[in-house]
Amino acid sequence: MADDLTFTGERFVPGIEGEIVYEHVHRYAFARRYAAGRRVLDAACGEGYGSAILAGAAREVVGVDIDPATVAHARASYASVRNLSFVEGSAAKLPLPDASVDLVVSFETIEHLEAGDQPRMLAEFARVLVDGGALVLSAPNRPEYSESRGYVNPFHRHEHDRAELDRLLGAYFPARAWHAQRVWLGSTVWREGGGADDVEAFVGDASAVAKAPVPPAMYFVVVAARRAAALPPPAAALSLFSDAGETELRRAAAAAAEAMRLDGLLKDRERIVAERDAQLARANAHVAHLEGLLAAREPLIAEREHLVAERDDELRRVNARADRLEQLASARERLVAERDDRLARTNDHVKHLEELAAFRERLVVERDAELAARDAELATRDATLALAARDAAMRTGRRPRARARARRRCGRAATHRRHRAPARGDARPAGRARRRIIAESRAECGRLDRALDTQERIIAYRQSFRWWMALPWMRVKLMLSRLSGG
Repeated sequence: MADDLTFTGERFVPGIEGEIVYEHVHRYAFARRYAAGRRVLDAACGEGYGSAILAGAAREVVGVDIDPATVAHARASYASVRNLSFVEGSAAKLPLPDASVDLVVSFETIEHLEAGDQPRMLAEFARVLVDGGALVLSAPNRPEYSESRGYVNPFHRHEHDRAELDRLLGAYFPARAWHAQRVWLGSTVWREGGGADDVEAFVGDASAVAKAPVPPAMYFVVVAARRAAALPPPAAALSLFSDAGETELRRAAAAAAEAMRLDGLLKDRERIVAERDAQLARANAHVAHLEGLLAAREPLIAEREHLVAERDDELRRVNARADRLEQLASARERLVAERDDRLARTNDHVKHLEELAAFRERLVVERDAELAARDAELATRDATLALAARDAAMRTGRRPRARARARRRCGRAATHRRHRAPARGDARPAGRARRRIIAESRAECGRLDRALDTQERIIAYRQSFRWWMALPWMRVKLMLSRLSGG
């Protein structure tokens, strides 16, 4: 026999007690009346217990489940049931031929499929059913199963309310008879629209009894067919089921026993609380002792605080000194920047003065060139005068040497006579003109010589060490005079 299946809380496994037993077993017991003598398909058969229940009344039962391990477990568990077999397959794609069964049973299957797969499953049910076959299907009523309880079943993909399930079934099974199921100290299945005298139920206590209202459905159990004539005869207006072991009553008794156990635990907890109170009192005494020790250490703490305050004052002084040093450093940096700026301006001014000196030197060179040109001109004039003197000597018949001696002897006298007696016969106009030219040339030569001497002294001075030492101060004075003048 295969290993027992693990109970997940959703798929029913025999041996599990409680509400799930009422719901699942009651549905299969309710469907036995429709399976009598028929070929039956149990879609999503699970562990196989429901298929075995149906096999007790049916001619043949085939259980189909999509989980291979579950199918193997069912085959091993119910191998002794001759009219029962199990096949691996999906409810949305059944491994059965067309029109091969008389009854399809599918309990709590449709809500486990996505909404898009649910119509395909119903179409498969219609395909494998014979023309006069029927479908018995159950599904949770979403308003009661989930919404009213605030419950979300993680295994369910798409649940329905009554109207949505009715529309979904109507596309494949136009004829439908509705039943409702709910656990009520067991499982109850009642027929919708049943007569008032078919069912009698009361609610109340020893002081009053009233007719019990019909509760809303937690699940729907639908018997459906493609034609109304194919619907089986109506079932009983009310179907009840309870397990033989009365597990719900035993669970209530177990709950009462658990309550008594919890009450005993509560008394034990109270005793433990009393013990803990005593421990707390001892702990408080110890805390008081520690507080006394702390009070004795107060002077030490005060001394430490005084030391901390002194260290704080020292730290503040050090920080103040550091701030002052930082300020001094900032001031030094500003002074350095100012000096750098002044030095840059001074360098610019020195460059300007050097350019002026270069300009002056160019002027000296130009003047030297002019002096050279004047010297050449004077040389030309001297040559011209010498030629003129020779010409005059030749005309007068005197020799140049005798005339030069006479001019040296009588130079001043000739000048006096020229001013005193300008009309003498030996002072001709041509001679006077030459003498005037010679005098002017000599005067110009003297002036140029003096200018040349002055420039040479200036150049010699500027080439001396004293000039280069005094040049920066001269530039500074020049700059100050310009600034004050501006």
